[in-house]
Amino acid sequence: MEVPFLKMHGLGNDYIYLDLVAHPELQDLDFALFSRMLSDRHRAIGGDGVILIARGDDEAQLGMRIFNADGSEGEMCGNGVRCLMRYAHSRGYAPAQMAVRTRAGLILGEVLPQGQVRVDMGMPRLDRAEIGFLGQGVMRDMAIETRGEQLLASGVSMGNPHLVCFPSSQRDLKALALGIGPELEQADFAPQRTNVEFARVVAPDRIAMEVWERGSGRTMACGTGACATLVAAAWTGRCGRSADVELAGGILHVEWSEDDHVFMTGPASFSFQGTVLWPSGKDAEPW
Repeated sequence: MEVPFLKMHGLGNDYIYLDLVAHPELQDLDFALFSRMLSDRHRAIGGDGVILIARGDDEAQLGMRIFNADGSEGEMCGNGVRCLMRYAHSRGYAPAQMAVRTRAGLILGEVLPQGQVRVDMGMPRLDRAEIGFLGQGVMRDMAIETRGEQLLASGVSMGNPHLVCFPSSQRDLKALALGIGPELEQADFAPQRTNVEFARVVAPDRIAMEVWERGSGRTMACGTGACATLVAAAWTGRCGRSADVELAGGILHVEWSEDDHVFMTGPASFSFQGTVLWPSGKDAEPW
């Protein structure tokens, strides 16, 4: 079977997209297996996972499902939904201002000029139970020590769980993400695992951040992670409620408005499109 796909990315956070609106015959694929196999960067297309573009409902023009590179299904992806919105508008599936149904709820956004998309990411959730963390109350600048690293960590949900860590030293953020990100992803208080951000406020309106994504590992960018990091930094008094978040792949602008909604603005880019034979394996080789 030939499966048509698109490759898109937001600041290097890249996904394989399947358009189920144009190709409803794909809806019976084993998407978890598809994502595990096709996300491999050395043996397949490569990506941080697979995103499905689906028909919407009475409130949303479109639906979105996300499968991480390990096959697990996520609730939400900020970079992913920006790319979906830009593609959907270009195909005439939705107007510039649109709503997308996700596992995290209804997400509103607007396609702007020059490939930019602004998304209302909704209100952050700070209670442990709403994040999916064990314990009561909130996690705000909780001291964590792991592998000799001293961190202050805050829990934030942007529809998916985030542990935002502020190192106590000038340690390399990328090294921390690669070194202790996998361990913190599976922290005892996070039974459903968690995304992990390592951040440093470098100016009142600028934050540097590296991310270890649940189910995908270190990625070039994470939209929900950038939003969670701005919320955690503002909540703990490290910066104001609006900042540029510097990620490995570029910059996202994040605002935490007075009505408690978080807005994220950034690029959405097309990489390439093609078809892949599925199921993969020797029997699918075209020769």
